[in-house]
Amino acid sequence: MYTENGRIPAATARISGSKEYGTINGKADFYDTYGGTIVVAEVQGIPEGLGNGFLGFHIHQGGACTGNEKDAFADTGQHYNPQDKPHPEHAGDLPPLLNNKGTAWMVVYTDRFYPEDVIGKTVVIHSKPDDFRTQPSGDSGEKIACGVIKERTNR
Repeated sequence: MYTENGRIPAATARISGSKEYGTINGKADFYDTYGGTIVVAEVQGIPEGLGNGFLGFHIHQGGACTGNEKDAFADTGQHYNPQDKPHPEHAGDLPPLLNNKGTAWMVVYTDRFYPEDVIGKTVVIHSKPDDFRTQPSGDSGEKIACGVIKERTNR
């Protein structure tokens, strides 16, 4: 497990793929740090060639990884955007994941939110890379994996 300065994360999300992408699994950890959050994502089981190797990765405002026949994760809602900014300035807009033979690992610092701001929200992986232009969500394709962000109580 990655630790930021020997600490365990303030929040975490267990990521699981949709029925169609059931091999995807992993986690995203959220570390409270001066002025923002360090996000660490570790994901395995990503199909080869998906999204030309890059996959959209966002925090969504909804609190459940449930949905319907058309969208397995419809209840995740839109990108987390408490300040009502255009894409890609949403608080939940994060860099894309890079698929390396089925595995992605990323660390990113953001000053757009603190871990406590996103507890109860969802982290979503999309089938295509975010183009950082198209409104409202970067044309990042289908939601293929999701995890609910929960507070870590044993810190």
